Order: sequence, then C-alpha cells, then structure tokens
Amino acid sequence: MTNSVFELDDSRRLTGPNLFGAKAGAIIDVKIENFDTNKIIQAWQEQVKILLDKVGWQKENAYFRTFEGGASLVITAPIDCLYAATEVNEAAWQLAVNQIQEHKTKYNSDSQIENLDDIVSSLLKEIADEENPALLKIYNAALKHNVVFLSDDDEVSIGYGVTCQKFSVDNIPDVDDIDWQEIKDIPVALVTGTNGKSTTVRLASAVVDAAGKRCGITSTDYIRVGNTILDRGDYSGPGGARMLLRHPETEVAFLEVARGGMLRRGIGINKARAALITNVSEDHLGEYGINNLDAMVEAKFIVRQCINQDQNLILNADDAGCVRFAKTLDNTILWFAWSKDNLVIQNHLRKNGTACYVKEDSIYYCSDGIEQLIIAVNDIPITFDGAAKHNIHNALAVVALSFSLGLELKDIVSGLSHFSSTPEDNPGRGNLFEIHGFRVILDFAHNEHGLSLMAQTINNMPAKRKLVMLGQAGDRTDELIEGLVKSALKAKPDLLIICELETYLRGRELGEVPKLIHQLALKHGLSESQIIHAEDSVVGTSIALKWAKPNDLLLLLGLDRRDEMIALLSASAS
Repeated sequence: MTNSVFELDDSRRLTGPNLFGAKAGAIIDVKIENFDTNKIIQAWQEQVKILLDKVGWQKENAYFRTFEGGASLVITAPIDCLYAATEVNEAAWQLAVNQIQEHKTKYNSDSQIENLDDIVSSLLKEIADEENPALLKIYNAALKHNVVFLSDDDEVSIGYGVTCQKFSVDNIPDVDDIDWQEIKDIPVALVTGTNGKSTTVRLASAVVDAAGKRCGITSTDYIRVGNTILDRGDYSGPGGARMLLRHPETEVAFLEVARGGMLRRGIGINKARAALITNVSEDHLGEYGINNLDAMVEAKFIVRQCINQDQNLILNADDAGCVRFAKTLDNTILWFAWSKDNLVIQNHLRKNGTACYVKEDSIYYCSDGIEQLIIAVNDIPITFDGAAKHNIHNALAVVALSFSLGLELKDIVSGLSHFSSTPEDNPGRGNLFEIHGFRVILDFAHNEHGLSLMAQTINNMPAKRKLVMLGQAGDRTDELIEGLVKSALKAKPDLLIICELETYLRGRELGEVPKLIHQLALKHGLSESQIIHAEDSVVGTSIALKWAKPNDLLLLLGLDRRDEMIALLSASAS
C-alpha cells in the first residue's frame, strides 16, 4: 500500500493584502500525496478552530486554496502577532496530520487532551511575548482617522511622504499625542503584470516630473525619488514600498509590485489610488502553488485589495486572462487596448465606462462619453514609430494611470514625448543604439510573451540581416525555455547567439541550458551554421558587434551583466 505524504513545505507571515484578502495573517504551503486533500483540509480546519478559540482569536478566519499536489492554508491574525500566528497555523496542521495518521476524528483520550493543553500553553506564551498593545492602538486610530498606516519588524509609520511620522515598534507614542490632522496622503499607484512593469513606472514618473512634482518609484532595478537612486536591487516587494512611501521627498509614487512579493508576504501597503495590471502570461509557474495561467492571473489581481470600488482598476483589454477574470469583479475598471475596435472597449464605452485606446494612430482617452485626443503614437519615442506595440500598451497604461491620479493632459503629453529608449531613461528596456550604420536593441525580455513582443518589434523595423542573442535562467522548465526559443525564432534571425548565464544556473549544470536552447533552435528550424555560443553576455555582445554590418538589426537580451553590455554598446556607438 502506498504511504500518504503530508509535508509542511513553507510557513510564513502575510504582512499585507494577499491572495486571500486584505487582512494580515500566516500561511503554510503543504504537500499532500496519496490522500484525500479535502479530508486533511477539513481536519486542519477543525484544529484551527480549536486553537483559535483557545488562544482568544475567535474573530480570526481560516482560508485554503488547493492545487495539484498540495494546498495553501491561511489564518488571519492580529498584526502584532504574526510570528506567533505561523506557530498556531503549523500546530493546527500537525494536529490534523496526527489525527489522520492515528485514524481518529477527535481528541478523546487523556493523553491527547494533555498534548493539546501543552501546545496551547506554548502558543499563549509565544503570543504574550509578541503582543504590542501600543501598535494595535495606533493602527486602530489610523483606521478611525482614515490615515495610511505601515508597519514592519522595526518601525510603524502613519502618512506618506513629507508628513509621514515614523516610530520604533518599541517606542510608539500615545495616539492622543498625535496631531492626526497634519498627517496627509499622497497619490500612489500599484503596477503589476508579467511584462512592462518597469517601463510603465518609469514612463509614469516622467509625467510626474513634467508636472513639477517629485516622483518616487520602486522597481526590480532600484528605488528612486526624483533623480536620486536611493539603492539598487530588487525593490518590487513590500520593503521597497515602505521605504519609498516613508521618504520625505516623495510626492507621487508608482510601485512596481512583483508576483513573488505578493505571494510571499502580501503587498506592503493597504491603500492606493489606482492599480494597474499590464498583462499576464505563463512565467514563474510552480512557485507558491501557482501552477497554471489562471492561477497566475488571480495572483496578479491581488493589487485590487489596495483600492476601493470607486477607484480605478486599470486592465489590458487585449489580455484574455485579464478580461476573463474581470468578469468576476465589481471594481471600477478602466480598460486600455491597442484599438478602439476591441470588443471589450466597445462594450465598456456603450456602458459609459472609461477607456484608453488607439484610433487613427493616436492615443485617445474617453471618460463620461467625452473622447479626447492625447498624443500621436509616433510622437512617443519608446514606440519606435509604432513598431514596438508593447510600448504602445505601456503608454496607454500610463495615460490611464495619470488621469486616475489627477495629472493634467499637458503633463501627460510632455512626459510621453520626452521619455526615450536610452539607458538613462529606461535602462535595459528597449534601449536603442545606432552603431556605424546598424542598430542594436538591448532588452530584458525573459519569457515567451516578452520576447515574442520584441520579435514583433524588430520584424516591424527595416533590416538587411537580423541577430538575436539570448540565454535563460536554470529555474525555468524545459517547456518554458522552448517557448522562449520559439519566440526568438519569430524574429527570423540570420544568427542566434546563445549565452551562458552562470549566475543564474539555479539548479542546472553549467552548459545545460545553452545545450537545450541549441537543440530547440535546431528543432524549430535553424541550422548549425546559424548558431554560435558565447561564454557570457558580454562576450556574446562583442561577437554580435563584430558580426554586424550596415543596415543590420541586433536584438540582445540583457538578463545579466546589463551595465557592462550597455558600456560596451555605448563605447561602440561613440
């Protein structure tokens, strides 16, 4: 008989809005094999109810989500006891497993009761050690005064930007000593999606700059206020959001919100004025129980937890997953699309909804039945005269974001028309270099969807010969890598350079991914003579530059060592 498997895979806090709702709590991901998933979850629910009652958390709730091979099990909890909440959740799981394995349905022996009492006693001590009544008091006061509140292990804060007040979690003032009328909000928008997030927040910041305000952005590359980069690195999680919104110079903020951070900890804030989903495709599957496209779509829509029903949820009407999921929502939706003829746009406009779209090669914005011209597509530099359709999408999204935050038309036009595809404005995203009569585009496209859009872009641009250089991280499945290769070959390259990404092996052997890409390229139509290998991205860039001749077009994917690639291309262009 096959043995059942009940394995605790991960346990963590959810510090903000998450896949299960807006409340903080604790989550465990569990593996379940050779057993009825519903039965073990029912046992967990029974044990959770027992433990929540015994520790005095009767008002908290439990949720679950199943997926192939396991489940995610969640309890809500007071925000000052999230570490203890993980212990409560883990204890409930273990009690459920013990119950199943002992083939009993309830605690009906003295030894079991004693064991439960010991567990509860230990949990109560954990809770007592972590409780912070002053934190809960200021949190509830912030809710009462409709003031934004942020907290982490070290600090709590009220307000955003210049009026933000920060306190150590161990030295929180009495709420009656705070002048709540002086605490202000600032316009904040959340941006998520599979592709286009970084470009969108940077382009949106150009609009704010044109308005004469200091814009703050978080992204996977850095955290920035105005023209000052506070730090480099991946700041698309909750920590980056808190750092930016607590900065005294931030007047408007656009937060790039990545899937990983939302699933791991939740969103770092619980209040924004607008939320945008650029698109959703099959990337990063297999993490946190997100194993298919529908689940990924649901994960991206976590951002809606931070806005109310009257604020704009900005969605891509050309994205089937967004359109499908939106049918289940009651949010105020602002749609954007490549064409006014999009059926979702047409139906939305008939209902007097707000939308942004392209008509007659120009971007239009329609609200309350009034349509206004924004800007011609060819006047937006990052669209490459309309060749880069994905950047038309990004521009549409920025128009929608800008109006949602109350920015003016003249500033929107100025920001869109002055933001360019240079490493200074948009590092690593569609950077165009003119070098001795040929052109090079450096881009971060790292999945099938993103690279397909870049292939479409270079197919829309004149070229005598074309070259594509790519590599891929080792944590992608063979199927996802094949999708990437198929997208690269849509560009019909005369030469494919395959690079090793040694810093992104992620469980693969050295040379394994390049060998796989090579085999897949042959499988899908390239010949051996059209394939070259490079030991890294910088060497590959040098090979590409030596190969190029006037009127050629090169697409180089800069997934690692981007700054070195930019330096090499800039030096060659000078």
